Amino acid sequence: MAQPRQQAMSGTTLRVAVVGAGIAGAACARALADAGHAVRVFDKSRGVGGRMSTRRVTLDCADAVLGLDHGTPCFAVTGADFLDFVEQGQRAGLLARWTPRLAPHSAALPGGAMWVATPDMPALCRALLKDLPLRTLCTVDGVRRSGATWSVESAGATVADGFDAVALAIPPQQAAALLGVHRPDWAARAQAAPMLPVWVLMGMTDAPATGCDWDLARPASGPLALVVRNDAKPTRAVLAGQAQWVVHATPDWTGAHLDTPADQVQAMLQAALADCVGGALTWRFAGVHRWLYATLAAAPGDEPTAGAWWNAGMGLGVCGDALAGGGVEGAWRSGRTLAALVTVAANGGRT
Repeated sequence: MAQPRQQAMSGTTLRVAVVGAGIAGAACARALADAGHAVRVFDKSRGVGGRMSTRRVTLDCADAVLGLDHGTPCFAVTGADFLDFVEQGQRAGLLARWTPRLAPHSAALPGGAMWVATPDMPALCRALLKDLPLRTLCTVDGVRRSGATWSVESAGATVADGFDAVALAIPPQQAAALLGVHRPDWAARAQAAPMLPVWVLMGMTDAPATGCDWDLARPASGPLALVVRNDAKPTRAVLAGQAQWVVHATPDWTGAHLDTPADQVQAMLQAALADCVGGALTWRFAGVHRWLYATLAAAPGDEPTAGAWWNAGMGLGVCGDALAGGGVEGAWRSGRTLAALVTVAANGGRT
């Protein structure tokens, strides 16, 4: 039910529903809450993180639990504002700098290093959403505006209402389905956003017999876009004589095999990894996952990215990495951009 409005800072406290608990939604929700707004977050998954995801696997053969970062295995930092945020996370023990050994012919890393969340990739989103009302296992299939307030619907029923604003922090193609009745122009733009799918292979093998001496590869050709030794990353479990892998196929290869049965995809990616490391691998565990909206089709074009969409009159906004250049940094910046737009509107246009 709706709660009475309060005064916060120099403007009005808004009641905001944030749909999506990935890094864009988490960053948006935290910034809104820090500005004094009343935030509630909804996500379809059982946990938070979105594509900052870790698959937990119990291995009887090793009497161990693996955490394989099969979504975003690591990320780069380019902007000064994001670097400041990341370094704060490092001081808090939430993020760690990783300088992997690169495979031959791999492109240099931005800044010479990557970053990972610790102890797993969703940890950053969990920290941002700490103490905020969160409802998981809730697939939002509608947002309805009645008068001046919004309600959130799942499975055709209202699950929460009385919101002054709604922030959609989900892949643009999914957001399009919720935007159609409110902003058909936004829905069309979201539907056309160039998000591409990626098949991911994850698993554990015996250590390569060829003595593979690298932690990260970005092959210049072939079906693989990224190969990561998951156990080489900070705070990840290490098992003697074993190697843990997260392997991303290229979007083009994924598109060509989008509906190929998972067992066949797994076999093909295992063969491609063997080629990449230069020898056969003995698998102890393997699985695949298909991300339908994993990456941008290309770098931003001639038009500047919006960062976020916001309609103050309706109290409706959209954020996500697709609106701010892609990746973890783009998602974080987009979420914060939308939160700032909401807060400016609540303050009567004052920054």
